[in-house]
Amino acid sequence: MAEIEKVDQPKAEELTEVVGISFREAGKIYYFAPGKESFSVGDNVIVETARGVEFGTVKLGNKKVPSSELVSPLKPVMRRATAEDRAKNEKNRQLELEAGEICKKKIDAHGLGMNLTGVEYTFDNSKLIFYFTCESRVDFRELVKDLASTFRTRIELRQIGIRDEAKMMGGLGVCGRKFCCANFLSDFVQVSIKMAKEQNFSLNSAKVSGACGRLMCCLRYEHEVYEEALKKTPPVGSIVMTKDGQGTVTETRPLYEEIKVRVTEKDKDIVKVFKCRDVKVISRKRSQESPSDESDELPAED
Repeated sequence: MAEIEKVDQPKAEELTEVVGISFREAGKIYYFAPGKESFSVGDNVIVETARGVEFGTVKLGNKKVPSSELVSPLKPVMRRATAEDRAKNEKNRQLELEAGEICKKKIDAHGLGMNLTGVEYTFDNSKLIFYFTCESRVDFRELVKDLASTFRTRIELRQIGIRDEAKMMGGLGVCGRKFCCANFLSDFVQVSIKMAKEQNFSLNSAKVSGACGRLMCCLRYEHEVYEEALKKTPPVGSIVMTKDGQGTVTETRPLYEEIKVRVTEKDKDIVKVFKCRDVKVISRKRSQESPSDESDELPAED
């Protein structure tokens, strides 16, 4: 009698319970071990991080995620924040404002071409972090010594990019709403000129760039929808067969699944609108893309 070959069943992936915590509005979410506690969105907690003890807000309540997605070991939540903790956190925010004013004066005194954009105190005041932008490299060692002697704590100066500056400073976009990066985007999304082209946006920098000077993050939101629609839409310049004869695509409307086609009737060129499903592609024109289309930099104007 033939033996039945045993087939090993794949093992179920191990899950770990976590809680997602952020330390600033629209800040990145970090996972911590909740222990036996159950946390809800909006709860304030005290945790220990690589920077020191921090005051955070729960953005994701208790949930289980694959252990393979985590960097072990997870640090535990120390405790729920008390009224005294919240009062201390508010006091730290005021101290940050005062520290910022002092730092600006010292930057001027040292003659450094730096632009201070933000200040952060760790919850236990063990570290004071200054964020700045600068067009060139600067030697700020003397400034750090000066700040350390003034605040009597560990000082860190961290240079950031212009997108991080916009996220930290905040403001209103051309849509009249708060910057997405400062409101709900925990991470910056990759945006490219190709996305603007596919959505038929003008490459005029005033229309497609945000306050940071980079392409607007919102170009990413409908990108997948446009990509799927463009697969069914013959690009401009394609030759198609319509019920009124052969013609050339002059304009596309991907979301409507429509194209405008120039056909010849009675020796006259006429532009008509057709549904993509009602035409047959004879020659599909390839879109002209360059390596720079994947960049978030706008092309230089003549």
